[in-house]
Amino acid sequence: MNFEELIQNVYHKIKNIDDEGNLASYIPELKNVDSESFGVHISTIDNFNFGVGNCYEKFSIQSIAKVFALSLAYSILGEKLWERVKVEPSGTAFNSLIQLEVENGIPRNPFINAGTHVVSDILLSNLNNPKEDFLNFVKSLSNCSEICYSNRIATSEKNVGYRNVALCNFIKAFGNIKNKPSDVLDFYFNLCSLEMNCEELSKLFLFLANDGFTLEDNKQILSKSQAKRINALMQTCGFYDESGEFAFKVRLPGNSGVGGGIVAVHPKQYTIAVWSPKLNEKGNSYKGMRFLEEFTTKSELSIF
Repeated sequence: MNFEELIQNVYHKIKNIDDEGNLASYIPELKNVDSESFGVHISTIDNFNFGVGNCYEKFSIQSIAKVFALSLAYSILGEKLWERVKVEPSGTAFNSLIQLEVENGIPRNPFINAGTHVVSDILLSNLNNPKEDFLNFVKSLSNCSEICYSNRIATSEKNVGYRNVALCNFIKAFGNIKNKPSDVLDFYFNLCSLEMNCEELSKLFLFLANDGFTLEDNKQILSKSQAKRINALMQTCGFYDESGEFAFKVRLPGNSGVGGGIVAVHPKQYTIAVWSPKLNEKGNSYKGMRFLEEFTTKSELSIF
């Protein structure tokens, strides 16, 4: 497969379409990015790397960071993790409170905001220096030393994060948050503020394409079974209430963030990261979704 030629062709085709999306408006700092930015980077498990466009420009990965938080919590708790968060698609918006009432404060899956509040609470209870330890964990996945939190974006989210405050306190009322909600929310807003570029993002996700082992130093992050389960969760829940559409059109596990990033994983083959800040009505990158659909169609490489 000539990935370089294919990515170039698909990139230029999608770059020139009318972008029907809009910048995320509810987080003030996310409105300040260049709306025309568009980057793609692929990393394969046989060490091929190629990027095009704005693939080396850092952006806020937002909910994509939830995969890293989940992976770390899973490596610590193992299967006990699923006693506090479920593994079902929500079918509702990422910040919905509806299901928590009838399901006794146990979030439907770890990728909706409520689920990540519980995962954040677990990490707070099990890490000595939670924010520092989490950041070091992310960096260790691919020796990416330049990754850091954005105080500017974290503060911007805190200033408008009323719904997240409601979610976290609501879960606390059911006893599924053990720490102070304010501490959980501080950790949550910071993990969502992580900034990186498409190259870094695609390389960081390679452990999920490599049976739970990092590619550069062969360090085991998750067991093979755990890596498969994370991929399965991304396939069914990685795009909130558009997860079915992504599975139908792209046919790969993946995850998205309202910063306009999307990362997709083809187990045992590659990871690919796309960034285009304008979002569709479901909160996923409009051009990112279109690019990945075209890419997997043209390459005929997907898990189905």
